[in-house]
Amino acid sequence: MSEPEVDPTSPTSAGAQIRAAENVLAQAGVASPSYDAAELLAHVLGVSRAGLPLVRAVSAEQAADFDALVQQRASRAPLQHLTGSAGFRYVELRVGPGVFVPRPETELLAGWAVEQARAAGEVPVVVDLCTGSGAIALSVATEVPEAEVYAVELDPKALVWAHDNLAGSGVRLHEGDMAEALHELDGTVDVVVCNPPYIPLDAWESVAPEARDHDPALALWSGDDGLVALRALEVAAARLLRPGGVVGAEHADAQGETAPGVFSASGRWTQVRDHPDLAGRARYLTARLRRDGHPGVAR
Repeated sequence: MSEPEVDPTSPTSAGAQIRAAENVLAQAGVASPSYDAAELLAHVLGVSRAGLPLVRAVSAEQAADFDALVQQRASRAPLQHLTGSAGFRYVELRVGPGVFVPRPETELLAGWAVEQARAAGEVPVVVDLCTGSGAIALSVATEVPEAEVYAVELDPKALVWAHDNLAGSGVRLHEGDMAEALHELDGTVDVVVCNPPYIPLDAWESVAPEARDHDPALALWSGDDGLVALRALEVAAARLLRPGGVVGAEHADAQGETAPGVFSASGRWTQVRDHPDLAGRARYLTARLRRDGHPGVAR
């Protein structure tokens, strides 16, 4: 006997539930109401988004759970906090309150780190500073399994999430400030990668509520010009890298000149370049440590 057809006009259908939620989210100013509504319903039903059209009916209990999540999303709680996970390149990360939610644009920086690790030798050494959820470190360890990967995080709450995500990956996770981390590796690292805080303190009003009100402050704010953490990274990377080693760091789209300028000004680096994201906005810088033993190198 064939299954009864799904009635998309029924108030218990997945489509009707999504359309109602989409209206709520749109009125609340959520940037992607259709996508978020579908993701939340799929999460409640335990199916993929592609499987939603096959759902014959949404029960009253499921509808109530869905509505509760929609209301939280309308209050601008991050979608990933509500579903408990975030996809990043080829891995799935557990995320929630206390950890920075990895963004799709950071996948480009992670991809750069993967490429550099593959090119570095038989057993490349990679350090991910300000690891947060562990997204970049886990991507490198997954895609370059021969690499020795180290991750550093200062925030104790974020460290809990990183520990969970990196368990069993082989990544060596350390708690501490990137400025003083991993002195035992000084001068031996092939690749340093970092998604540091880079938002100026006076940019509060311009930051989306999902980030401003829910991401940890340590992952967002970086002094009056947004470059305090990048300056610390420049010194730390020069200390950690072998001569000729490379560093990559994300920055705000308005820092396409000032962020690379931090590295150019020190005299420790060559091949200082900036790279755009898929939308053409300035997104991350890369640089190579000089091979000539420049006296300014932090050792």
